[in-house]
Amino acid sequence: MVQAPASFTALLTAATAASRRLEEEGVLSLGLPMPGLDPLAALPLLGGDDGFRFLWDGAPGLSIAAAGVCNGLELSGPRRFELAQRFSSLSLSRLAREPGPCPPLARPRVLLAFAFFESPLHPGTGAAGVKAVLPSWQLSRQGRHCWLRLQRCLGGDVTARSVAEELWETRRQLEAVALPGQPGAVRREPVGIAHGSSWHAGYRSALDRALELVERGDLQKLVLAVRQQLLLDGPLDPLTLLSHLRHSQPGSCRFLWQQSQGEALLGASPERLLTLRQGQLRSDALAGTASLGAPADDLLHSLKDRHEHELVAETITAVLKKAGLEPRRPRRPRLARHGSLVHLHTPITASLRGQAPLSLAEALHPTPAVAGLPRREAMAWLRSLEPFERGHYAAPIGWIDTEGDADLRVAIRSGILRGRQLELTAGAGLVRGSHPERELQEVALKLGVLQQQLNLPVAAAFS
Repeated sequence: MVQAPASFTALLTAATAASRRLEEEGVLSLGLPMPGLDPLAALPLLGGDDGFRFLWDGAPGLSIAAAGVCNGLELSGPRRFELAQRFSSLSLSRLAREPGPCPPLARPRVLLAFAFFESPLHPGTGAAGVKAVLPSWQLSRQGRHCWLRLQRCLGGDVTARSVAEELWETRRQLEAVALPGQPGAVRREPVGIAHGSSWHAGYRSALDRALELVERGDLQKLVLAVRQQLLLDGPLDPLTLLSHLRHSQPGSCRFLWQQSQGEALLGASPERLLTLRQGQLRSDALAGTASLGAPADDLLHSLKDRHEHELVAETITAVLKKAGLEPRRPRRPRLARHGSLVHLHTPITASLRGQAPLSLAEALHPTPAVAGLPRREAMAWLRSLEPFERGHYAAPIGWIDTEGDADLRVAIRSGILRGRQLELTAGAGLVRGSHPERELQEVALKLGVLQQQLNLPVAAAFS
């Protein structure tokens, strides 16, 4: 990792010195500061012939655009968190980098996208249990500061000089093409919905069965989801949707995971599974939902919503205690607005004691906010009652950096875009006292709000 060289000669000198410490076929990581470019606007300009693109849009906080795969991991099975942690630690520790301070936003990162379940229900179908990528290109921005990073495996025609030349030239091109300081916006003509799948009847039968399980005490809670397939009347660039999400969901973390040109996972998550910063952990209990226009007291004083929320907060706290931490939380939830929805929210914090980020993520996932209680029984019933693979829905997505800091969000308020096909998923938490009509209304509300936030007409006729 090379710190702010003032000239190409200085960059080449530092790259050559770092490469001498590499074993054959090692990875060289070079970084350069840049004027304040918006990662959302710059992502199409980054290299990456293999089709991989990633966006982490926390603006006004940290935003990251990444493209290309330098090293990658894809696997399923019960050890996925452990093996993803091992891959991340080894990949980042073996980078050729010079000693000395590095701004946190400039650190190399391994990017992670988990599936909800450890393996697809049917082998060879659905999303892998985890995908991890050390990207070739990484453009990071926080505030007015911005860094461009390139990572290449050395060997053959790829030398310290060629990596330095590629990074230097790409920075020059980005400075010439991109508009410094301009907000990312991909403007195109709006598209409409040509057709939408019906979900109401199938969900109602599963809902009745789930409520029966909750009412007789087999489960304390179950979060039953529904999937809606929308056929758009034209193709849509996922960056266009992310641009709309930036404006409609300013309090959420927008994300994109695009493995190829044909398929993209995107969304705006209001829910933090865990964030690690300098040895401090934060997790969010987020459960209980109402529309923005409803009186605030309705949600705060709703016995059903408060009970549902407390199950989530108590479980996260208990999991962290079992992991050897001493979690802290406020006594009462607060209201958190995310776009057109309001949620009950309890932040939970703790100081780390040497725990690995992904071991904590494994202990926390899935929280009762997206699965249910007891966890094992709830997940078994989700497999039985939901007639689709959850895939990445409600699973952790995020990154780990070279210092062990990490950020993993829960991939709710999300969809899968495949050309003109857009797949949306939403769910509602069922506890004792839940009413079927209200849960149906909550799911319809979430689907409609997501369509509005993506600047699509609400497909009410298909619900």
